[in-house]
Amino acid sequence: MNLIVDVGNTLIKLAVFKADELQIKKTIIKSDFLDTLSEIKIKYPQITHCIISSVGKISETHLDKLKKEYKTLVLDHATKIPFQNNYATPKTLGVDRIALISAAAVEFANKNVLVIDAGTCITYDFLSEENMYTGGAISPGLQMRYKAMHTFTEKLPLLEAEPIDKFVGNSTISSMHSGAFNGIIHEIDGFITSYKSTFKNLTVILTGGDGHFLRDRLKNDIFATSNFLLQGLNHILEHNKD
Repeated sequence: MNLIVDVGNTLIKLAVFKADELQIKKTIIKSDFLDTLSEIKIKYPQITHCIISSVGKISETHLDKLKKEYKTLVLDHATKIPFQNNYATPKTLGVDRIALISAAAVEFANKNVLVIDAGTCITYDFLSEENMYTGGAISPGLQMRYKAMHTFTEKLPLLEAEPIDKFVGNSTISSMHSGAFNGIIHEIDGFITSYKSTFKNLTVILTGGDGHFLRDRLKNDIFATSNFLLQGLNHILEHNKD
């Protein structure tokens, strides 16, 4: 069994896989890490391997604990991956994007795949049917758009994300919601349409924390999944086992 540790800037996601099947997933604050790790070890004593993906910072104490308990792989640009990476600056490719592309390579082998991750930023990553990755795009995410409108203007308020059904806002508040949500919807649909016009039989994956806000509003057909990154990390770990 495998333990997956995905370290963000404020939260940590922990997941346990038996082969390709997700057994449990937990999202915790960093101060709860050691207690949660102990609970998982008791419940799943069969875990032998661990992978760590960190876009935030993992403490040396936590890292040492994992290495003591399990055969541990720390994901970076030099890790063996299940796709051909043709990115022009591979050392700058984020570990989260590496994990998402790895999931696409294994789950949708021999297909053209566009993975859209709607998180702090929105990332677009394309994997060809020849299993080659060349890149994609990065744009501001939903929360970032609200914060930008507030930060870089004198009078616009800081709003919490709120889905809006109408296209024309009839107040400043509803206009901001329309701009944030409809702007992203049009952007994503536009990217999908552009990729479909270039690459045949395109499979589109939507994942990330804001995916649930967006999935039902997109015109294009998509697969929506919240665990795609965790699946990718599990595939990378399996790919690196002796």
